[in-house]
Amino acid sequence: MRISHANTSHRLVSIITPSFNCIDTIYQTYLSICNQTHTTWEWLVTDDCSSDGSYEFFSKISSSDSRIKLFRNRTNQGAAVSRNVSISNASGEYIAFIDSDDIWLEDKLEKQLLFMEGNNTSFSFTAYELIDGDGNSLNQTVDTHLKGAVTYEDMLRKKATLGCSTVMIKNNYFSDLKMPLIRTGQDYALWLKLLKSGESAHPIPELLTKYRILPNSISRNKLKKAQRQWQIYRDIEKLPLPTAIECFFFYAFRAVFRK
Repeated sequence: MRISHANTSHRLVSIITPSFNCIDTIYQTYLSICNQTHTTWEWLVTDDCSSDGSYEFFSKISSSDSRIKLFRNRTNQGAAVSRNVSISNASGEYIAFIDSDDIWLEDKLEKQLLFMEGNNTSFSFTAYELIDGDGNSLNQTVDTHLKGAVTYEDMLRKKATLGCSTVMIKNNYFSDLKMPLIRTGQDYALWLKLLKSGESAHPIPELLTKYRILPNSISRNKLKKAQRQWQIYRDIEKLPLPTAIECFFFYAFRAVFRK
């Protein structure tokens, strides 16, 4: 991994977060953004009709920090719609994603910007560490093994996980950054859409993000994840049946054996 020493402090990063009943975790996420060594950012949060005080929390902090921009869906519509609302209002040169229960290390944005500018890339992601609901390490890391760029064909076969909260994309480089309107897996479907254009995603195999595993998370339901994966292959990517079966085999194998 090559890190440039160019000055990127003036680059505006638009941070995209969907919010739904996240009052128990959002403060740690908020602190991890405020503590970034790269301070030129705007945080675009779209609340999806929270009922636990999350919206009120964002209202309070946005009233004292003009970098925080708050939006709210009229009805509960899911993370894809919420992220798309924030993306459509983003004005940064770069777009970064963080979910409302995840955490960035303090130099995450700075290192990722330096990497992207130094390597002239429009799409990057970092390795990450898994933590539990209380923020304790689960001693598991993801995407630390990657060395080369990840292509569309690689991603179909899940050769990388590409966690949503690790991704940074150069805004205006791609013609369409909207996530497909599916309830789960919309981030993976977006990565496929971007990579299908011929661009590659470039890994930073350094642990710069902490991904929280919650017991009731949709992402913990393996059957639903498998069904979603198949839906993306067949309904969104329109893969021929033999290709979809091949890709699903690789997905299932890596889901079982990847550390």
